[in-house]
Amino acid sequence: MNTFGIIGCGWLGTRIAEKLTGKYAVYCTTTSPDKIEQLTSKGYHTALIDFDAEGECQNISAWDLADHPDVLIVTVTLSGKRMNADILEKRFRNLSSFIGDFKGQLFFMSSTGVYPDIQKEYTEDDLRPEQVPGENMIRAHYPKANILRLGGLMGDDRLLSRYRISDTELPVNHIHYADIAAVVEKMISQHSEGKLYNVVAPQHPSKASVIAAQQNRTYHERQQIQGRIISSSRLIQDLDYRFIYPDPRFFHV
Repeated sequence: MNTFGIIGCGWLGTRIAEKLTGKYAVYCTTTSPDKIEQLTSKGYHTALIDFDAEGECQNISAWDLADHPDVLIVTVTLSGKRMNADILEKRFRNLSSFIGDFKGQLFFMSSTGVYPDIQKEYTEDDLRPEQVPGENMIRAHYPKANILRLGGLMGDDRLLSRYRISDTELPVNHIHYADIAAVVEKMISQHSEGKLYNVVAPQHPSKASVIAAQQNRTYHERQQIQGRIISSSRLIQDLDYRFIYPDPRFFHV
């Protein structure tokens, strides 16, 4: 069986692992001692690693693997937009120390939050990885890494209606975790390397429309919704990908 490593097995990492269980031997890291037993009980090989810790970080041998995993997903946040530069550098230094000279298929989970909050439709060409501190660090050390800019993470217990929301007439740029896992699987099968994709559901209803659908209320959408839209057209075209959940109004169904 092939091996799959998830660095940062939080809300998203756990759900990706669940989708891949049975196809891969899953190795993961967590910063929480309380989660060790929970993750191990699922059959995952789990290591306790804090990438914000001072001092030398453990390397990938903490997983007790004979070799590197075949595929590695990094969900550890490296957002220069919201992170002190010193913390960002320390986190990446520890992360790269753990990964070492990994040569397999590498996925870095970034965010569509890197795009400016300006009313327009954004494609990957509007912002190169070299312009985003965390992405730039990844690409400088691992040129073949795939960078996936994820929309707002939704599905299961994550529903927009559970949050305090402002500007409800603005469009959403959301993604269901099942589509993230499916995109990763498709890219693995196609041996993708060095790709940059926006991973966002192709439909962008208003926040008000999504909330109404989750509350089983009727809502009549305005004909023209204006705001920031993140396009997933490149992903759809390159991978010939059909979204499992194309419309965020039905993520809860």
